[in-house]
Amino acid sequence: MPITSFDHVNVRTTKLDEMLDWYAAILGLYSGPRPNFGFPGAWLYLGDHALVHLVGIDGALAEPNKVSLEHFALRATGLKEFLAKLEAKNIEAKVARVPGLPIVQVNVFDPEGNHIHVDFDAAET
Repeated sequence: MPITSFDHVNVRTTKLDEMLDWYAAILGLYSGPRPNFGFPGAWLYLGDHALVHLVGIDGALAEPNKVSLEHFALRATGLKEFLAKLEAKNIEAKVARVPGLPIVQVNVFDPEGNHIHVDFDAAET
């Protein structure tokens, strides 16, 4: 059985509304249909695919850097526009070239501190 595609990432949050706003405003994802699991959450879509699943929780999350998942990455176009959007919203980003590959990463953190990097073709620089 070969893997055929990436399906979704599941993110726990104590800041569900803030996370919904951030993923819409910064990454352009939109809230869409989600099964009634009996607990708070949202599915955020890219096109017709629920890419990010948010799970609302009460209480504290794990201590920073005590989780196994270090980041998730997305591929995009429009590097200059994305950097301008981050600057306009005062969101700190670290831009880095991937050694030996034609990729530029824009590293950001969502309101819960999850590391996300958005990858662009280096030709956009």
